[in-house]
Amino acid sequence: MKILVPVKRVVDYNVKVRVKADASGVDIANVKMSMNPFDEIAVEEAVRLKEAGVATEVIAVSCGVAQCQETLRTAMAIGADRGILVQTDEELQPLAVAKLLKSLVEKEGPQLVILGKQAIDDDANQTGQMLAALLNLPQATFASKVAIADGKATVTREIDGGLETLSMSLPAIVTTDLRLNEPRYATLPNIMKAKKKPLETVTPADLGVDVAPRLKTLKVEEPPKRSAGVKVADVAELVAKLKNEAKVI
Repeated sequence: MKILVPVKRVVDYNVKVRVKADASGVDIANVKMSMNPFDEIAVEEAVRLKEAGVATEVIAVSCGVAQCQETLRTAMAIGADRGILVQTDEELQPLAVAKLLKSLVEKEGPQLVILGKQAIDDDANQTGQMLAALLNLPQATFASKVAIADGKATVTREIDGGLETLSMSLPAIVTTDLRLNEPRYATLPNIMKAKKKPLETVTPADLGVDVAPRLKTLKVEEPPKRSAGVKVADVAELVAKLKNEAKVI
């Protein structure tokens, strides 16, 4: 059984994001980049399924600039067997990524696709759902537990009211939530081994996919700074401020 794991290169979650002076986007020059945290969880889950004997091969996929090779090497250091880079300098929006992944799924024939529920840069939470729609496959989003047996996936997913358990036939699409697992640290020997694992590079044209952006970002702004808190003398003053100034009651 093959598992395909898409991974995205994003600004590291520890970095304070800065907006460009012309408000056209986020400044990523000389900024530390890393694998999207939700995708790290997806890689870890795929590797655990392989270690449990459920899967035979884990394939990591990334779409973007040449530096995405580093993200794929990280995935291979965690335990992925090989990597595929869809290299392009174009801005990739969720639909374009879903179309690229659809082409790769049709080419590789995995029984399971596990990816992060969203990327921390755009927070779109769209790619997994779009991929499932394009492939007409069952999907389970926000997974906090995944079990594979008898050609079916049983997925516990987090919803507003608590937990929901779905049973799906394979092949299927699963997107990961934070509580699915805790990703392991890549050890130095595994980092060295990852450098020798196969990494294939293709282009959107090779896959027959048009990745031209459908949406245009008009302006990016930082959120307004929070004003300082104030102390009140008593409950009456607090209620008055909540009613007259905050207008929440």
